[in-house]
Amino acid sequence: MTGNGAPASISPAEALSRLDLLGLDELLDSDDRLLRDSIRKFADDQLRPNIAEWFEAGTLPARDLALEFGKLGMLGMHLDGYGCPGAKPSQYALACIEVEAVDSGLRSLVSVQGSLAMYSIYAYGSEEQKQHWLPRMATGEAIGCFGLTESDAGSDPGSMRTRARRDGNGENADWILHGSKMWITNGSIADVAVVWARTEEGISGFLVERGTPGFTATDVHHKISLRASITSELSFDEVRLPASAQLPLARGLRAPLGALTEARFGIVNGAVGAARDALASTLAYASSRVQFGKPISSFQLTQRKLAELAVTVQNMQLVARRLSELKDAHRIEPHQISYGKFNNVRAALEVCREARSILGGSGITTEYPVLRHAVNLETVYTYEGTHEVHTLVLGEKLTGISAYR
Repeated sequence: MTGNGAPASISPAEALSRLDLLGLDELLDSDDRLLRDSIRKFADDQLRPNIAEWFEAGTLPARDLALEFGKLGMLGMHLDGYGCPGAKPSQYALACIEVEAVDSGLRSLVSVQGSLAMYSIYAYGSEEQKQHWLPRMATGEAIGCFGLTESDAGSDPGSMRTRARRDGNGENADWILHGSKMWITNGSIADVAVVWARTEEGISGFLVERGTPGFTATDVHHKISLRASITSELSFDEVRLPASAQLPLARGLRAPLGALTEARFGIVNGAVGAARDALASTLAYASSRVQFGKPISSFQLTQRKLAELAVTVQNMQLVARRLSELKDAHRIEPHQISYGKFNNVRAALEVCREARSILGGSGITTEYPVLRHAVNLETVYTYEGTHEVHTLVLGEKLTGISAYR
C-alpha cells in the first residue's frame, strides 16, 4: 500500500506472477524453468525493447535474430540429431510462448524455420539432404521457408497449380518447376525453399536453393498485421532442379499437412504468450492509471474484465499443457491440434480486444503491446488452417462426416 492507502502500482513482472491463479508454474521442473527463464530473459533484453520500432517500420533483422535463436537452441528445437537439441515438445512449447509474448512475427520466424522447413527435410528428406541443411539451419546460419500456399489455393492446397515435370526419362532426370507461392514467411531471405508441387505421381516436395535461375522472391508490403515478419511471394519460371532436389519420402498431400501439424502445435502455445503479455501489460497499466482519484483497477467493472480475462488465459494454458503432454507421449492426433488452434487463437483475440478497452486511448499506440498482439493474431487466426477449417476438422471428428470434401 502507498502512504495514502491506495494500492501500489504493479510492475510487469508482478503482473505476470499474479496471472498464474492456478499455480501452473509449479508444474515446471527445474530444467523446464531454466529453459523458460533463459528465453524470457533474452526476449526481455534483446527483443522487447526493439519490437515496437520493428513493427512500426515494417522490418525485422531476421538473419541476425536467427543466429541468436540458434545460439539458444530454438531452431529445430524438438528434432533429434544433425545439430538439433532434441528437446521435448513441451519445452519447445515453452519457447513459443515466450517468443510470441513479444510478437507473433518472431514466433513465426522460429516455427517456420524449425517446424515447417527443417521438419520437412528431417521427416521426408534423404540423408544427404539432412546432412547438408539441418546443421546449418539449427544454428541459424541457413534460413528456410515453406512454400505451400498459393493465391488460389489456400484452405484447399490440393488444388495447387505449381507443377513439376521431369525433363527426360528415369529417376535421375532433372525436374522443371513452374508456378508461384504466396504469403511465405522468410521467403526473400531463405537460403532454401521447401516447395510443394503437383507431379504426375502426385504432390511432391522439392528443395529450391536461393539463386537458382528462374527462382525469385518478392516481399509483400503494406501489411497491417505481422509487420515484424518477412512475407514474400515465390515465383518459379521453368526452374531446373536436379533429381536430388526432390524430397524422396514426401509423397502426396499428407507430407505438407504433416509439417503443418508440427507448426500448429507452436501456434497453440504461442497464442498463450500473446494473450498473457497483453493481459499482464493491461493489469500493470490499470494499477497505475488514476481516474476519479483512484486507480482504475479498483473499479468493479475493470476487476470483472480482468478476472474474466485471467480465467480465459489460464484455460488457454491448460489446453496447451494437455496437448504438450500428449505430444511428449507421442499420442497427439491432428484433431487435437485443431482443437488447440481453434480454442487458443480465438480466445487470445478476445483477450486482446477486451484488454485494449481497459487501456482506453493508450491502447491504440505501440507504447503498449495489446493492439499489436491483436492485429497479429488476426493473421494467426487465418494462417496454417483458417478458423473455419479447424471448425470442420472438429465437426468431422464429432459426426464422422467430412463437410469440405
